[in-house]
Amino acid sequence: MNTSTETSATSDLRAQSLASATRLLLAARTPAGHWVGELSSSALSTATAVFALYKSSHTIAGAPDSQTINQSTHQRLITAGLDWLIHHQNPDGGWGDTTISLSNISTTALCWATLGAAHRHASDAPATQAALAAANAWLARAAGSLAPADLARAIVARYGKDRTFSVPILTLCALAGRLGADNQDPWRFIPQLPFELAAFPQSWFRFFRLPVVSYALPALISMGLARHRNRPTWNPLARIIRRLTTRRVLRVLSTIQPTGGGFLEATPLTSFVAMSLIGAGFSDHPVVAHCVDFLMRSARPDGSWPIDTNLATWITTLSVNALSAGGGSAAGARIIPPSERAQIRDWLLGQQYRARHPYTGAPPGAWAWTDLPGGVPDADDTAGALLALHQLGASDEPAQVARTLEAATLGVQWLLNLQNSDGGIPTFCRGWTNLPFDRSGPDLTAHALLALAAWRSQLPSDFTPRIDTAASKAQRYLEREQRADGSWLPLWFGNQANADDENPTYGTAKVLFALLTDSTPLPQMAQRGVTWLLKSQNPDGGWGGGPKTPSSIEETALAVDALALASTHRQHSPNLSPDLLAAAVDRGCAWLIARTQAGHRFDPSPIGFYFAKLWYFEREYPLILFISALSRVEAASRNVIMSAE
Repeated sequence: MNTSTETSATSDLRAQSLASATRLLLAARTPAGHWVGELSSSALSTATAVFALYKSSHTIAGAPDSQTINQSTHQRLITAGLDWLIHHQNPDGGWGDTTISLSNISTTALCWATLGAAHRHASDAPATQAALAAANAWLARAAGSLAPADLARAIVARYGKDRTFSVPILTLCALAGRLGADNQDPWRFIPQLPFELAAFPQSWFRFFRLPVVSYALPALISMGLARHRNRPTWNPLARIIRRLTTRRVLRVLSTIQPTGGGFLEATPLTSFVAMSLIGAGFSDHPVVAHCVDFLMRSARPDGSWPIDTNLATWITTLSVNALSAGGGSAAGARIIPPSERAQIRDWLLGQQYRARHPYTGAPPGAWAWTDLPGGVPDADDTAGALLALHQLGASDEPAQVARTLEAATLGVQWLLNLQNSDGGIPTFCRGWTNLPFDRSGPDLTAHALLALAAWRSQLPSDFTPRIDTAASKAQRYLEREQRADGSWLPLWFGNQANADDENPTYGTAKVLFALLTDSTPLPQMAQRGVTWLLKSQNPDGGWGGGPKTPSSIEETALAVDALALASTHRQHSPNLSPDLLAAAVDRGCAWLIARTQAGHRFDPSPIGFYFAKLWYFEREYPLILFISALSRVEAASRNVIMSAE
C-alpha cells in the first residue's frame, strides 16, 4: 500500500492472492447462487445430541418398516457420536467446543456425563473406559473434585447470574446420574427456572427480569418442568400455580417450535429441550418427537453435530459485502454478473421475515442468520442484509426496485425500533434483560450504523430525522463503551487465548468500519481505536484477539481492513501518519499472503462466540475477511497513486 517502498512484485503478489481467494469464494456458492458455508463440528453439540437420542425411545412416525429402519439409525447415531467424542478428546483429558479449542468445564462435563450414561453403546469398550478415566482426572482438577456439590459450583461459577446454560448442563448431569443417585436428591443442585412465567403474554417478559436470555424460552419451559417434576417446591401456592400452568406452557413450547423441529437450528438447545421433557415425564409429547427428528437429520456422516445447522444468510451477506469492499457496488458488479446479482438479491429478499416472529415476538422486517425455519430475526443479520442489498445495486425492473426499497424500508425501521435507551443495539429484543446477548453491543451498534448510513439517502424523507437521531445516540453509546486503552469489545466474537475470552481486535475493527465510512477527519475515538490496533500488531505482522495473542487470518484481516480504511482519510493526528498506517498494513498483508499460501489455503480459527460461551469456527470466515481486507488495500493503493498523479 505504501507506494514509496512497495515493489511491483509485492503489488502483483497481493493482486494474485486476492484473485485466487475470490475464485475460491465464488466457487463456494450453491446452485441457487448464495452461500451456505460450514460450521465446525462440536463436541458439546455431539454430547448433547447423543444423550437426547439415548434418553429417547421415539422414532419418526410412519409405517412399521420405516420405524424399524429409524430405530436402527437411532442406535447407529448414538454409537457413532460416542466414538467421535472418544476420538476427539484433547490430550489433557478434557474437551473443547471445537476440534481445535481448549478444554473447558462445560463441554467436558457434558461429554463425561454422556459417555458415563451411554458407554455401553460405544464400539470400543477399552477406549471408552480410558476416555472416562482421563475425563475424571480433568474434571477433578478443574472443579476441585468430582463431588456433585463441587462440580455444580464450578459450572455455575462459569456463567454467574445467567442461568441460560448452567441449568441445562446441570440438568443433563442429573439425568445422567452424575450429580448423585435419585435417593441423594441430585436436583437440589439445579436452580428452579420459573417456567410458569411463560404462560403470560410475551410482551410481559421484559418486566419479569428472567434469569435466562430472550432466545432461551424453550430452555426455561422444559428445564423448569424437569426440575419441578423431580423436586417440587415445598411452597403449596407455587406448586399449585406450576401444576395449573403446565399445559399452557407446553402449548407455548409447541407453538414456538420451528417446523423443522430444531430450536434456533441449534443442536444443544434442541437436545436440552428433548431430554428435559423426557426427564419431566413427557416423553410422548410431540415436541420431543420433532426434536429427535431434527437431531437425526442433522447428524454428520462422521458421527458429529455442529453447533448450529448453518449461517447461510450471514455468510451470504458477508460474502457480498466483502466482494464489494473498497469499491462499493461497482466492485461487486465487476465480480458478480448482473444475472447472478439478481439471483442473490431475490434469495436474500426471500429471507426477510414478513410476519411477527412467534418465538421472540419480533415485528416484521428483519433477517435471521439462516434460511432454515429455526432462525430468529436479529440485529447483526438485518444490518448485514441491508448492506448486501445496497451493494448488490438496483435491478433494471421497476417492480424489483420497488420490492428492494420496500424491504430496506422495513429493515431500517426494524433496526430503529430495536435501539435501546442507552443508544446501543441489542441482538434480538429491545430492553429484555442485561444478560449477555440481550444487552447492547458495540459491534452490533456499529453494524447497524453502517446499514442506516447506506440507505439514508434512498428512503422516504421522513426517515431522515429518525436515522440522524438514532445515529447520534449510537455514536454517544460507542464513545461511552470505548475502553480506556481505545478498544471496544464485541458481543458475538471472542478469542480463547485472550483474558476473559475477549476479542478487542474484532470489536475495535467493527466499530472503526462504522466510524470511518466517510472522508471527514478522524473523530477522536476513532483515532484512539486506530492507535490501539497499531499497538496490538504482533512482531510477525499479524494480529490475534488482542496484544500478544497468536495471529489468525480472521483477526489479521479485520485489522488490516480497518487500518486500510483509516489510511484513506484526509486528516490524521500526528501519531497516525500515512506512512505509519501503510507500514502496518503492508506487514499485515505480507503475513496474510504467507499464511494463506498466496490466497490458496484458509485455515479457520475458533473466534466465533456462540450462545452461552460456546466457541465455533466457520469455514468461510477467513476467506471472506481476507478478500475484504485485500480489496480495501487495493482500493487504498489506487487512491494513493491517483493522489500522487
